[in-house]
Amino acid sequence: MSIYIGVGGWVFDEWRDNFYPKGLSQKKELEYASRQLTAIEVNGTYYGSQKPESFARWHDETPDDFVFTLKGPRFATNRRVLAEAGSSIEKFLESGITRLKKKLGPLNWQFMATKKFDPADFEAFLTLLPKRHDGVPLRHAVEVRHDSFANAEFVTLCRNHGVAIIFAADSEFPTIPDVTADFVYARLMGTAEKEKLGYSKPVLGKWAERAHQWEAGESPKLKLLAKPAPKKKRHVFMFVISGAKARNPAAAMTIIEALH
Repeated sequence: MSIYIGVGGWVFDEWRDNFYPKGLSQKKELEYASRQLTAIEVNGTYYGSQKPESFARWHDETPDDFVFTLKGPRFATNRRVLAEAGSSIEKFLESGITRLKKKLGPLNWQFMATKKFDPADFEAFLTLLPKRHDGVPLRHAVEVRHDSFANAEFVTLCRNHGVAIIFAADSEFPTIPDVTADFVYARLMGTAEKEKLGYSKPVLGKWAERAHQWEAGESPKLKLLAKPAPKKKRHVFMFVISGAKARNPAAAMTIIEALH
């Protein structure tokens, strides 16, 4: 499998009305969700550490080809001097995330909308991101939310470090479609309550088409900020996030259906 589609988290009251079967125990929700989706983005790691036992349990409750992407801690990204984030990054890596083993997907380092692009300091941050930990390969992605990042210099910087720029679709944040790593990480943030599937079915079909294009190493018809990346097969991680959250599982499952 090289295309992974999912949502953010798996504990949400409104999903018990329209996603989870009636009467399903909350302890069984991850097990159920992981059979309908192929990935989940974990937001809780942004706010605080999880126990190593939790990562091990998540690993054991999900199928062999399932993937978790984790948000890096805010203590690493919400700081004036990013070059000083080393201890926060290390603490996160030591929290037990490698208990996920092969199910550990990319790490999402999300920045506040007030954080502006400082080339030297941002590169210092990227150099702090290791390629492996406890023998487990690590993949890193950055989610930037200030317009100052929408430039070719930032794209080149991430490409030089093999770090992906998260494609924040249908949001108020800069949308940077340039591919800078051996994987693509997209977050679809515009589901609407009035749409039964969150988006219209043709739009969801278009996202499935884009996922296939990214997987094949092609560039969807999106305006790039720098030269196109070399054409090669890539893993794709796509999450339906925010918007009308109650609709997100339906949107993700429709994309999965369209992929096949």
